[in-house]
Amino acid sequence: MVTVSAESKGEDWVCDVSVDQAGQRTRHTVTVRRADLERWAVGTKREDVEGLVSQSFDFLLEREPPTAILATFELSVIRRYFPEYDAAFRR
Repeated sequence: MVTVSAESKGEDWVCDVSVDQAGQRTRHTVTVRRADLERWAVGTKREDVEGLVSQSFDFLLEREPPTAILATFELSVIRRYFPEYDAAFRR
């Protein structure tokens, strides 16, 4: 289960993410830039940000265990590790 809580920081968002999977709990901090929202999200409201980050974690969890996900990162870094991210989330 992925839980996301987003907070606006100027034009960017900072998301606290909790992942509970297979008896393990991990916590992550993800920064979402305005350009990320324009590229991958359906909107710029809190629920749009939280939805994008939640779906991004589902994407990551299909490819690696929660303990392998960075504790703090910018959302756009995902495509460096997984080039197929752009195609999966392109609007």
